[in-house]
Amino acid sequence: MRITIVRERRWSQGWSLRTWPLFWLALLALWLLVWIVTPIAGWKWGDDTFPLLASLGVLAQVAVSVVALARAWSISRVARAVTIVLPITWAVEAMGAATGVPFGHYDYTDALQPQLLGVPLLIPLAWLMMLPPAWAVSAALQAVDDGWHGRLRLAALSGAAFTAWDLYLDPQMVAHGLWEWERPGGYFGIPWVNFLGWWVTATALTWLVNPRDLPRRPLLTIYTLVWLFQAVGLGIMWGQPGPALSGLLGMGIWAVAAWRREWRVWRGQ
Repeated sequence: MRITIVRERRWSQGWSLRTWPLFWLALLALWLLVWIVTPIAGWKWGDDTFPLLASLGVLAQVAVSVVALARAWSISRVARAVTIVLPITWAVEAMGAATGVPFGHYDYTDALQPQLLGVPLLIPLAWLMMLPPAWAVSAALQAVDDGWHGRLRLAALSGAAFTAWDLYLDPQMVAHGLWEWERPGGYFGIPWVNFLGWWVTATALTWLVNPRDLPRRPLLTIYTLVWLFQAVGLGIMWGQPGPALSGLLGMGIWAVAAWRREWRVWRGQ
């Protein structure tokens, strides 16, 4: 056990000092490039390009988020988080598609492949790509860590920061034909219960992972870029100003509050 701890610590230090910054920035640039190319490809070749480019964007952001975690965590901690998030989110999505719990009645179309029991395998990766940035938002807002109360607060706030992203996501993906609702609801066609399901699921996952010692600023950078790029994408490029404005306000509250806290920490206040 002692040898394993020493090896993990040396790996983390070497990664941080020699490899991590340039590698992470390269992945970040690649991810942003996919975001920029996606609407251009849609204009030039049609909306049929969207599922493929959206899939590439998810994979790129997963890499950016996981490598950001590796800035502060050992391989075993990163692997533990991944092995909690991926199977549980797939199971929840499969249950949701089959029963309507906890998101409401919806179905994935054939646009995203491959699928397992009606759930695209890309969907758990989409959860994984945004949970760590949401964890960082919550961690930045935590004044103190006071045992299980702090853990519960971290989980609940992370769930809310994560759910704010869906103000953008669901209307966009329905418009592009990636999934559809049996009974469209009050939020631009999205049932309100969907957001409760997102919050409960994200809160439970955060509680299980119990993320601590996060590299907050790289992860907050990811959260902030998603917030800004989605607002531009939906509001200008995809013609969905309502969800764009709602997401801009919803995610913006969390992004601005987290960065204000980070600014105070940096200034030593």
